This record gives sequence, C-alpha cells and structure tokens, in this order.
Amino acid sequence: MADMIELRELTKRYGPTLAVDGLSFMVKPGRVTGFLGPNGAGKSTTLRLILGLDRPDGGEVRIDGERYTHLRFPLRRVGALLEAKAVHPGRTAYHHLLWLAQTNRIPRRRVDEVLDMVGVEKAARRRAGGFSLGMSQRLGIAAALLGDPQVLLFDEPVNGLDPEGIVWIRELMKRLAAEGRTVLVSSHLMSEMALTAEHLIVIGRGRLLADTGMPDFIDRNTRTFVRVRTPQPERMRELLSGQGIEVVPTADGALEAVGTSAQAVGELAAHHGLTVHEVSTQSASLEEAFIRLTAQDVEYRAAEPVRENHGGLY
Repeated sequence: MADMIELRELTKRYGPTLAVDGLSFMVKPGRVTGFLGPNGAGKSTTLRLILGLDRPDGGEVRIDGERYTHLRFPLRRVGALLEAKAVHPGRTAYHHLLWLAQTNRIPRRRVDEVLDMVGVEKAARRRAGGFSLGMSQRLGIAAALLGDPQVLLFDEPVNGLDPEGIVWIRELMKRLAAEGRTVLVSSHLMSEMALTAEHLIVIGRGRLLADTGMPDFIDRNTRTFVRVRTPQPERMRELLSGQGIEVVPTADGALEAVGTSAQAVGELAAHHGLTVHEVSTQSASLEEAFIRLTAQDVEYRAAEPVRENHGGLY
C-alpha cells in the first residue's frame, strides 16, 4: 500500500534502557492514527526512529517501502512536527521556511502558501526567537506542510494553541487524512485524540499494546452499562436478573445493567408496567480505556496524598 509507514521488530536501547522493544505496526493512509502511551513508553523514540534521527539496534522502518534516510527530497515525502522550538531564534519565519524549501527543491511560492495556511503570514518577517509557543507550533506545522507530503507526523500538535487553534489543527489533520494522506499523531490529551483519531496505536514500555479502531479500543477496555432509575428498584432488578442480565445497585439508588441495551430495558419495564425515570447507556471515555489498558506500563506514578492528622479530625 502506497504512502504507508511500516515498522518491523523495531528495537532501540539507550545504555541499559530498552526504549523500544520489537515494535511492529503499520500506519495506513486515509485516516488519522493516534499514537498513545504513558510517559516513558517510547513514543518519542519511535518517532525519531521513523524519521532517521536515531538508528535502531534492530528491526527497520519503511515509508512507502523506503527508509527515510534514503529519500532524495524528504520534505516532499514526509512532513513532521516534533519540536516546535527547533528553529534558529535569529531567523525569521519566512527565511526559516525558505531555507527548508531550497534544500528540498520546493518552489518559493509554497512558503507564502503555508504561512497563510497556518495563519502566520502577518508574522512572517519576525524573528522566530520572539514567537510564543502557539506561534512556534503554527510555524512548525507550516514546515511539516511545506513539501505537500503524503505522510505527516505530529507530536503534541496542540501544545500552546488557543481554543480556536486547537479546533483548527484538529480539522486540518482530519482534512489531510480525508485527502488520502497518512497522518500519525502523538498526544497525551485524550479528549483531543477522541475527537480526532479514527485508529489507535498504543504502546507501553516500548511494546505494542493495541492496534485497533477507536470504538473497538474503548469497547474492549471499558465497561458499558445501562443506568436505570425507577421508584421500584427491587422489582426492576428482579426482572433484569430474570433475563440473565447482571445488575449492580449504585449508591444513589439507581441500577447498572450490564450486557443489555437501553431499548431492551425500556421495553421490559413497559411490558411489566414499571415506571422509570431514567434509562441511559453509559459508555466510558477514551481516557478511562487508556488508563485501564496501560495501568501496568506506567513508568512514573504519583504517590497517594498524605493525610495530616490535625487535632484528630480523622
């Protein structure tokens, strides 16, 4: 498949630390693929290996069948945002992009196009060292888009962006994928990833934990149930249990019915003349699914808060 990123048994050590451990997956075009993992999971190392910034100790990475380091004009094939501030502070935004364009035989007019595309055209002649983080992010995204590449990698692309900017980059990534490009996005912001990605690749301690669609990932790693509130909870519980449905009472008097649908619960209540005040499907979030899957792979974990006993209050 054209324009696909393929990792085969990729391995990387830094001294005694195994950062990437026999990692294999494919990033396909036509969809936004989210790249998730706890701190220390190996995401940044993997992105650096894809872009040839580090050399693997084992395995290989291919982009459309080739190694990144073998691409003749890499910015015309692959665009990447890894570090927004990785720009010479004394160079203007325009000249930073112009230098990149000239090294990859990209027409000068493309510099103005991408500056306008990311909303930095008014700051084009300002030195990048004076840019805010949000402006630096936009400049980094402009650099990634400069060669109109078919493959794009973004690492924490919403860092420093205001709400308008977050919506803009979200829609941009979706549009790029809809055009048939390969888009890989690494982020810690689960709420954004839930709104942006269609497919997920999750790693922990350098190993693959999941490679699946967003809905399947949430379904497999969370508990979905139907919440029921009724003036007759014991009767409702009896009816549900009689249908082989697991029922869990909650502290507020409601019931959680597992393994059924809101429609089935509503029909059951109606058939037996029970009044219900609420019948709603409760699904977990991407964040909950991610935490559950990666619980054993978190490298840094905060300690439980220490309670101080002031005058024997507790």
